Amino acid sequence: MALGINPNMMSASIHSVLTYESGGGLEYEDFPQTEDPVYILGKCYSALYDREELRNDILSKIWLTYRKGFSPIGGTGPTTDAGWGCMLRCGQMILAQALVNRHLGRDWRWIHKNLSTGKYLDILRLFQDVKGAYYSIHQIASMGVSEGKSVGQWFGPNTVAQVLKKLSVYDEWSSLSIHVALDNTVIIDDIKLMCKSHPNTPDDVVVNHTVDRRAKTISKRSGVTNGDLYVGATHKSSWRPLFLIVPLRLGLSEMNSVYVESVKYTFTLPQSVGIIGGKPNHAHWFIGHVGDELIYLDPHTTQPVANLFSSDTKDNDESYHCQFASRMKITLLDPSIALGFYCGTEEDFDSLCRDLMLHVVNPRKTPMFEIHQTRPGHWPPFEPYPDQSGTKTEFTYVDERHYDTDEEFELL
Repeated sequence: MALGINPNMMSASIHSVLTYESGGGLEYEDFPQTEDPVYILGKCYSALYDREELRNDILSKIWLTYRKGFSPIGGTGPTTDAGWGCMLRCGQMILAQALVNRHLGRDWRWIHKNLSTGKYLDILRLFQDVKGAYYSIHQIASMGVSEGKSVGQWFGPNTVAQVLKKLSVYDEWSSLSIHVALDNTVIIDDIKLMCKSHPNTPDDVVVNHTVDRRAKTISKRSGVTNGDLYVGATHKSSWRPLFLIVPLRLGLSEMNSVYVESVKYTFTLPQSVGIIGGKPNHAHWFIGHVGDELIYLDPHTTQPVANLFSSDTKDNDESYHCQFASRMKITLLDPSIALGFYCGTEEDFDSLCRDLMLHVVNPRKTPMFEIHQTRPGHWPPFEPYPDQSGTKTEFTYVDERHYDTDEEFELL
């Protein structure tokens, strides 16, 4: 079931480039006429009275889908991620939302055909399908090798979370701390230690300089004035903004119904940037709920590669926004998911922990995960930023620990 902008509002350019693969064609529906509140990443809307605001919020989300026609991954690899990259794209979307919150604020709205060369475009370019973009499909797929996933192999939520964490240390402009909670446990002191320290980029990694020169060269050729896209001084502050990812398994073959209300509750929190997961073997980025239905953006649409440095950037930018969202019964959710939260300040993180402990980790109900102040004594010491001195090539290094117990995510 789909909901959102009236299909008559979709431009001819969008109709001409999309190839829909969700099965059986698309069914366009508007929001249901219901008195149930609609929650979208911490914002509450009335489907009866706030329809335009609700539509604009969904339209403003950065939508990352399959692309075709990009340069071969690794030089000789695939030129499209259709058929294998849906969870990678969902990882891009949830991270993109964290970056929007970081650089633009949660209330930012996209204005069609009113593109500037400011922070919004800078964020989009971080995900462009080129080797030099920090969070491109090229970098995510290649970094997945360190998680035991060959290029073209399906990821699960935990794998993509670990990969994004590794890539984020090179993004000095965003200066984002990504923490992936392990063993269903959030350790408050560990996270605060990480957010109050700064990663040391190894001296032998030259990717920053390589990407910086490339960005400036492309910008100069295309007339784009923001040549410092990937250049940014590390933000020296007492708190580096946090993107917290909590991978979970909420059942065996299907989600245990005892977690339904807790999952829905997470979308009411202002720190929420959604959930990555999906139906079995079919990944989505979940951004909210209405009643017992989850609202999500679906990456299973193949579009031509877009050049965000070209003179027709405005047309290419349009392909990063979806005119509709989809709905599904929450009971159909695959049990393997990852929750995402963005905390721009330490106060945001403290508030998140209080709300989660009261409504999600409460011992009077079945908790989805645990929150502890200090690290258990039998755990190894916490390393905020593990040593990356073994880096051999661009964005590639080996992490000794592997936590991947994910299912494969793709429509087979």
